Amino acid sequence: MAVLQTAEKWLPSGLHPLVRKLCGILARNDDTGRAQRMTLIAFAIRVASAGIAFASQIIQARLMGEFEYGIFVFVWVLVVLFGNLSCLGFHTAIIRFLPQYRVANAHDEIRGLTMTARVFAMSCASLIALVGLAGLHVFGAVIDHYYMVPLFLAFFALPMIALGDVLDGTARANSWPVTAMSPTYIIRPTLILAFMLAAVALGAPPTATTAMQAALAATYVTTIGQFLTIDHRMVQRFDKGARKIDFLAWFRVALPIFLIEGFGFLLTNSDVVVVGLYLPPDQVGIYFAAAKTMALVQFVYFAVKAGATPQFSAMMAAGDKASLASFAGTAARWSFWPSLAVGGLVLILGNVLLSLFGAAFTAGYHLMVILFAGNMAKALVGPAEMLLTMAGRQKLCVLLYVAALSTNIGLNVTLIPIYGLAGAAIATAAATMVEAILLHITVRRALGIVVFAFADPLSLMNKTKGAA
Repeated sequence: MAVLQTAEKWLPSGLHPLVRKLCGILARNDDTGRAQRMTLIAFAIRVASAGIAFASQIIQARLMGEFEYGIFVFVWVLVVLFGNLSCLGFHTAIIRFLPQYRVANAHDEIRGLTMTARVFAMSCASLIALVGLAGLHVFGAVIDHYYMVPLFLAFFALPMIALGDVLDGTARANSWPVTAMSPTYIIRPTLILAFMLAAVALGAPPTATTAMQAALAATYVTTIGQFLTIDHRMVQRFDKGARKIDFLAWFRVALPIFLIEGFGFLLTNSDVVVVGLYLPPDQVGIYFAAAKTMALVQFVYFAVKAGATPQFSAMMAAGDKASLASFAGTAARWSFWPSLAVGGLVLILGNVLLSLFGAAFTAGYHLMVILFAGNMAKALVGPAEMLLTMAGRQKLCVLLYVAALSTNIGLNVTLIPIYGLAGAAIATAAATMVEAILLHITVRRALGIVVFAFADPLSLMNKTKGAA
């Protein structure tokens, strides 16, 4: 109450209703209130992260120029992509199982699950790294020389990227959004920039290799710190004790999740990868700058997804379909309207934002307009894929993402040679629209829930009851 009174004293009267609503959200202790709080925290972290990442990318582009910057971002996208895929879905399976185990007071299973996910993800990532290093040795002659050293450094980062994703999932499952997201989205990019600036100040050349060395060091420091923090909090919450491992049960759920999120992650990043395979690094740098500037819109969706996913799982376990349908519609609206506002502002400032990277980067403004259309199509249905996943409909999601990814890669391969960077943007936006349409149809048919920002989520259920 004191905070509310202070805020109303200092803020304009027009903002008082917003302040009261915010205080009401922070005070609520039901499922929706917890989801809203987690979404607000995730949103705040993503806002801070977007600012840090954007400033970091601008400074790196200014330091390295578009050619070296293009090399670095292409390799870094590959690192993050394969590090995430190395988890084989266990980083999200934790979110599926841990809340259920906590309700059942099954602490042995919680300890077994978290340990298994960590070891499994790091082992898979290490195996991929070894295969990658062997590939560099065997096929080094056909790889462009300027990619060799950055790729070599990248493989050593894979195990820590994978572990960080598992730790992120563990913290989200416990509703610790700050511990979950701040290492990856605030601390790591800050350290990458700080380490690179320090290296250049000490005489290192401002190249992609220096940037990858900074990224490698930052990844290890961030992930180890996150591990120590989460491990301490887990011991405080669940105590030390025996571990019960049900690997096959977890893996049967994690594998479809891996296929779903793997295809989704590939869908998000395949444009940069294909551009890197077809076009020179300077074009990769321009496309990446435009795509990541437009990606400022996506932190809204990410924040809603972070807050909604645990609640989808809990509501699904409780069997309350009406509440689930209502909350799914709310999540779609949480996703759409802020995305529209943020995206419109980004487009208005687009040329100014791109010019901060360097004069050559303003050539990517038209790409932002194209990509915005795809982002808004996805925002219309909110985190619908997580609703399907938490409902156990992983196989449907896999088929959906196979279709969307096939569309993306097929259009990229077809359009990039003809239209260059514009072809990549068109392919990505079209594939995102296909994904949104398929998600809407699949959720409606599989769960009887209408997930659309402008629709009544209970309408289909009411029609079904009326027909009965």
